[in-house]
Amino acid sequence: MPVTLHAAPEGELTEAEIARWRAVPVAVAADLARGADQIDPAIRPLNPPGRQPRLFGRAVTALCEPPDFGAVLHAVERIGPGDVLVIAAGGRPETAMIGEIVGGHLRRRGGAGLVCDGAIRDVGVLAGWADLAVFTRSITPRGPASAERGAVNAAVVVGGGSSRRAT
Repeated sequence: MPVTLHAAPEGELTEAEIARWRAVPVAVAADLARGADQIDPAIRPLNPPGRQPRLFGRAVTALCEPPDFGAVLHAVERIGPGDVLVIAAGGRPETAMIGEIVGGHLRRRGGAGLVCDGAIRDVGVLAGWADLAVFTRSITPRGPASAERGAVNAAVVVGGGSSRRAT
């Protein structure tokens, strides 16, 4: 299956709406959303508390079939300032879906960060970027083997919670 590109969802949050939500502490938002899908706590920030930038923005999703990361490459090309790359890799730990090179491209495009329900690599570099928040389930040096399949901006499930709008 080739990479399928979906249009960004209709009814996106406005910048003013995003700014208001950005001011809400994460614990308060979680309390207000009781019963709603929330991400698995096994998806952890790369940096320790206090050193990880806050992460909130419009989600650009990449549905991957590890060891293929084709959707990630296409999704990064659709990232705009403040957007969050959300990688749904089925929680698979054996193949990194992103690292220094593609992460650097995400950062240059103005991405606010990434959430990977799978693995990442080059964590020494990624953790050193104070302007890019990184959350992941796993870390491995093993890179992807192909870039041919997946979907971009499809509805995805990441760590038990769905992600289509804001992360």
